[in-house]
Amino acid sequence: MAITSEHIRATVDAYLDAHPEEKDALSVVLGLLDDGADLSSRQEFRGHATAGAVLVNEEGAVLHIHHLALDKWLLPGGHLEPQDATLHDAALRELTEETGIATESVTSLGDRPVHIDTHPIPANDAKGEPGHQHIDFRFLFRTAADVRELQVEEVTDFAWRDALTLADERLRQRVRSGIR
Repeated sequence: MAITSEHIRATVDAYLDAHPEEKDALSVVLGLLDDGADLSSRQEFRGHATAGAVLVNEEGAVLHIHHLALDKWLLPGGHLEPQDATLHDAALRELTEETGIATESVTSLGDRPVHIDTHPIPANDAKGEPGHQHIDFRFLFRTAADVRELQVEEVTDFAWRDALTLADERLRQRVRSGIR
């Protein structure tokens, strides 16, 4: 069962119930939903949903992966797939695909995103994709496991980094608060 616009709207609404101060920051997302945009479609270039995992180990370090195409250190995550029933499920699937960490080794720290981030993605001529926006729904997870096998088509390396190194201040505060 694919993720619906209704599910995305409900997820944004639940997030804004907890973080009403972010309504202005998410105005573009709300506008796209109001306009009937299918944010679950990778072909929606005004902006589409992606799902990310903020995975924290027993020492409180956060897993980062080195993304091949963007040549950047990022949190695990990626595009939605038709088999994903929820954004949370998509984040967990992406985490498992990119790191080989079994879902049974991961504990969710909530069904609501810990953070929603919108950021630009550069054009990719090889894929015929113009520059566009990703609306990244980030969920918080905990594990005692370590990376088993990187998805070499997308990921070149991994590192566990202190939560204080997260660039986004809101995410950094929420992760530190969520793992106490």
